[in-house]
Amino acid sequence: MRSATLERNTFETKIKGTLNLDGSGQGEVNTGVGFFDHMLALFKKHAQFDLDLTCEGDLAVDAHHTVEDCGIVLGQALKEALGGKESIRRYSTQFVPMDEALVMVSLDISGRPFLSYNMDLAKTKTGDFDTELCEEFFRALAMNAGVTLHINQQYGKNTHHIIEAAFKALGRALREAASIDKSTAGVMSTKGML
Repeated sequence: MRSATLERNTFETKIKGTLNLDGSGQGEVNTGVGFFDHMLALFKKHAQFDLDLTCEGDLAVDAHHTVEDCGIVLGQALKEALGGKESIRRYSTQFVPMDEALVMVSLDISGRPFLSYNMDLAKTKTGDFDTELCEEFFRALAMNAGVTLHINQQYGKNTHHIIEAAFKALGRALREAASIDKSTAGVMSTKGML
């Protein structure tokens, strides 16, 4: 089973997460940040990853540490669960519409962390959630998972819809890229490693 369980405890957050890449989208997410929990629930459903994630963060300050540190833990869990990356498809590009919005996520499970983030969010908040934290989450995940990640908003007006499309597209892209291709022996690289 390709899975990992991690804990991260700092003065700002206490996080425990379990990730199973060969799941069915089950699990409980509770970070104390309602909108973020909603996005992670969408992510795991579309990735078909089982994810249990709890976080006790310094929300009296704001949600920054909670969101970023959850990205760190999720990225590290993804990297550990992938192991040596044998027979994974490695790449995926997914376009996901959400009503008037369309977002593209393209990624490479390369071992070379990078984030290209091109989202034009009209609102700085959706509910109580600071929308700039989306970039912090995606960066933390990419850097800790060793994934080259491109997120491009094609168009859209509603901030909630745009962010939702991005999380769904990320889930679907990781699902495909992390999936096993039985016709691939070893890793999908002429270098012999990822």
